[in-house]
Amino acid sequence: MSSPSLTVAVWTGSWLSGHAAADDVIDALLEWAPMHLVAAHDEDAAAPAGLRGTRPVDGAAGLLTAIRRADPAGSAGIRLVLPAAGDVHGLPVGTEFAAAALAAGEGVLVGAPGTQGLGLVPTVEGPDVLHWKVFALPMLPEPPTPPGLGEAEFTMKEAVRDAAATLTRIQTVDTNGRHADPRAAIAEQVAEYARHRYPEVLPPRAVRILESADQVAAILTVASAGKGRQAGSASAAAAREDALRPLWSAVRLARIGAVAATLGALDRHR
Repeated sequence: MSSPSLTVAVWTGSWLSGHAAADDVIDALLEWAPMHLVAAHDEDAAAPAGLRGTRPVDGAAGLLTAIRRADPAGSAGIRLVLPAAGDVHGLPVGTEFAAAALAAGEGVLVGAPGTQGLGLVPTVEGPDVLHWKVFALPMLPEPPTPPGLGEAEFTMKEAVRDAAATLTRIQTVDTNGRHADPRAAIAEQVAEYARHRYPEVLPPRAVRILESADQVAAILTVASAGKGRQAGSASAAAAREDALRPLWSAVRLARIGAVAATLGALDRHR
């Protein structure tokens, strides 16, 4: 599991569709931090989220309350967003939620497209605290069409190959300036992703796609760290950035597609 927002999307989707208990969702969230603070961005968001003003509420249960109130019909109203600079598809344009989600690189939309809803954005506050900001949205946008599971799986197979090839072209060094074998760092990053479990109800194909996306993301993370510690011209750095950018885009699309397909399937089999 790569982000708190992805955890919220798949676990609350499983919960709202009757395939998981609320305690299961909370347990999954606590893997990210022992303390979750939930606060409305402003007074407009407080009432629809079931929060009292903008003062933070301690406990992941407050997050579940906000989601239940915004999406009483079930998991079809949960949507993962993973925006990046130059790639903001699916965000409600011009909103404070969009700016916060872009800064965080993640967020969750709750509610049916074309209606009022909520946006959720997590922010890490120290090693033990995850702060969720809840935004009121006057109208949720129609979601962009995500890739199907078949397309996402094929894309991830190619991305694993391309990411590995990219890494071999990027020299990495350790803190002492010596050439470093990136495999240990990649394995460590993959293990960190794997620490966060998926609901058992997720389709095996979706899990494979998400795990492949994690593998590619681990390679890209190590490659990005390596390029930051080595000497080179500005043009070489820009070329490396250009090589990594489409792979990161493929990772985001695969994760969004796998989650969207999973939530759709869960809602149909309630």
